[in-house]
Amino acid sequence: MKYKAINEIKPSNAKSGKMFKNPVLDKLTVSHVSIPIGMLVLFGIGFLYWGMQYTYLVISQYIGLVIIGILSWTLFEYLMHRYLYHMVPTNSIKGWIQYNMHGVHHEFPKDKGRLAMPPLMLILIAFMFLFVFKLFMGDYAFAFTPGFLFGYAGYLCVHYIVHAFKPPKNMFKVLWINHGIHHYKDPDVAFGVSSPLWDHVFRTLPKKKNK
Repeated sequence: MKYKAINEIKPSNAKSGKMFKNPVLDKLTVSHVSIPIGMLVLFGIGFLYWGMQYTYLVISQYIGLVIIGILSWTLFEYLMHRYLYHMVPTNSIKGWIQYNMHGVHHEFPKDKGRLAMPPLMLILIAFMFLFVFKLFMGDYAFAFTPGFLFGYAGYLCVHYIVHAFKPPKNMFKVLWINHGIHHYKDPDVAFGVSSPLWDHVFRTLPKKKNK
């Protein structure tokens, strides 16, 4: 199979696509967005509770690290979206990763069942984040990781809103417009979904004429 770069994929009006020929495997890739959002929030609360019970961090440290974790997520989201999800498929391995992680979403942007990682993958991802952050931060990870997961949950909320609803007349309007441009006009801009912050920093905001 020859894989296309993201900017070569034409959006389809179909409401869903297929990632695997096997119907069982394909079904496992579909989930209503409320399930992973709820899981991320519960994992975040669980990690916070564990940290408060078994570490010596104080409340001010928890508050500060949760905020830093949320902000760190927005940068992680931007970098993943720009450099991993949109990497050029120069070989079959890169092509498979790019298409299955993100290309299928660009081909079927109206597929609401694939706006988030499926639950089984999300469990692995949540504990992987905790493991990696614990390796580098020690007990601080039990405050930073929840913030990171809350940021992830916020991203999923925004991503669902901009794909499932008409343009709102509130603060989400800019995010909705930017993400619409990313999907239907210029996939090389507007990599920030939950926040335009890093698009400002790295100058990848859509040009005004596109709006």
